[in-house]
Amino acid sequence: MRAVTARILVADDDPKHAQLIRLYLEREGHQVLTVGDGRAALEQARARRPDLVVLDWMMPEVDGLDVCRILRADPDAGIANVAILLVTARSAENDMLLGLDIGADDYLSKPVSPRELTARIRALLRRTRGGEASEVLRVGGLEVDAPRFEVRVDGEPVRLTAKEFGILELLAREPGRVFTRGQILDKTFGFENEVSERTVDAHVVNLRRKIEVNPAEPRYVQTVYGRGYRIAEP
Repeated sequence: MRAVTARILVADDDPKHAQLIRLYLEREGHQVLTVGDGRAALEQARARRPDLVVLDWMMPEVDGLDVCRILRADPDAGIANVAILLVTARSAENDMLLGLDIGADDYLSKPVSPRELTARIRALLRRTRGGEASEVLRVGGLEVDAPRFEVRVDGEPVRLTAKEFGILELLAREPGRVFTRGQILDKTFGFENEVSERTVDAHVVNLRRKIEVNPAEPRYVQTVYGRGYRIAEP
């Protein structure tokens, strides 16, 4: 079961940062358009009517706050209710409150964690779309509740670390698909430096101890020798 797919507009004057966000969102299945300034953001929002806008605060032409204010005050364009996630290097509480008061639905400080970004976007889409998609992933007796950060095995709750949960959620979204250690590092650990592929193995060992009846013969998190890991198909 995959996350809700959406049309997302990313407005950021840093091309590398914009493309990195685009990469992670497209891996979630979303359709993504990037622009580099506030004026282009307004033009594309009116033309494309996206489901959600990822909006950098500091941009040329028109800054992110003004873009947000204009979108909220433009009901005739049909985008006044678009979900807006404001992204900025500003991290002071007053800045956050200002962004929310202007009309942003959520606020994320740089450097952006890809996992947090995609989780925030899933939450925004659930709210704006009336919760049309379930985020409880089920594989046999395993349940991964992404919004609540909860895992149950045969109905019993299991406590995982953030990294263990991230690996399990990634695998559970596509049962049967083999993820290499490199892909797991890329999608779960994001911007973290000095993390080796052996770190993935260590987390998988701990994960199996918590969710498998017999970790030596796992029925959920399986090793595909020479390739990586997968969640067994039901």
